Amino acid sequence: MSSETTTKTPEVATVPPPGAATPKRRASQGHRRLLTRRDRLTLGLMAGVPTILHVTLVWVTALASIALAFTTWDGIGFDSITWVGLDNFKELFTNNPQFWPAVEHNVVWFVVLILIPTPLGLFLAVQLDKKVRFSRVYQTAFFLPVVVSLAVTGFVWQLVYNPDTGLINSLIGANKPGHYIDWIGDPHLNLWAILVAACWRHTGYMMILYLAGLKGVDPSLREASSLDGANEWQTFKNVIFPTLRPTNTVVLVVTIIEALRAFDLVFVFNKGAQGTELLSILITNNIIGESSRIGYGSAIAVVLLVISLAVIIPYLISTFRKERSA
Repeated sequence: MSSETTTKTPEVATVPPPGAATPKRRASQGHRRLLTRRDRLTLGLMAGVPTILHVTLVWVTALASIALAFTTWDGIGFDSITWVGLDNFKELFTNNPQFWPAVEHNVVWFVVLILIPTPLGLFLAVQLDKKVRFSRVYQTAFFLPVVVSLAVTGFVWQLVYNPDTGLINSLIGANKPGHYIDWIGDPHLNLWAILVAACWRHTGYMMILYLAGLKGVDPSLREASSLDGANEWQTFKNVIFPTLRPTNTVVLVVTIIEALRAFDLVFVFNKGAQGTELLSILITNNIIGESSRIGYGSAIAVVLLVISLAVIIPYLISTFRKERSA
């Protein structure tokens, strides 16, 4: 039996010649090649331009409004800016006959939106969640007012409320001389007439929010409830509605914001006069009205900002806490 002898040649470490690229250097060069100079310039423009516009048009203007709230300025030259401290706020809270009615109208706007279109939107969402026939068509029809501009919505409802040829007066026979109902000019009716148009639009918005929330409900919960003998109403009240708590929070915040920023419909109808005053209308009238009082209008804007932050900040805090706990 012959024995085979094997000779093992020792492995010799190869030293790269001077100037050769090491693996680490080659990897870094590969990363550099992924983004060329033109790519970095493009990414810089795509990220930088929106950031500059956002900071300029949102943050700078907001801070400028806060600063101008403590001054008087007619908008002609920066030399006319005069520091007055809290005088604008004192006049606003004590000597402005339109301020407190405007606050009351904003509160009425919120109450009406939370009591009428919100439950109606929830009802429509529950019905559409049952996968009825032509549900997509119904969703489109109910959501269409949300897509249409509020200014266009205001013009459409102006035609509906027209005293002579309007749809409502024609149906109830109030389009004849001596029987006119002035839905827009009557201070006892115009706010409620505008709120009908606002509810018509807000219902579709609430429907989509609740429909998205219902899609996230676990189907096994409904099956377990039906096995326990619960009917449809009991299942909704005891099982489905409690799971919509995050959606209800979003709906509440959205409704408050909608009530505070209401402007377009009122301005199209009658420019916020004769019983339809809102905080947003007062801001516009004082800043870009016939007699510009930019400092005074900025004070009203600061009040509106404080009210908005009082709602938004607790919502953000609760959202961040839930994300951390999750």
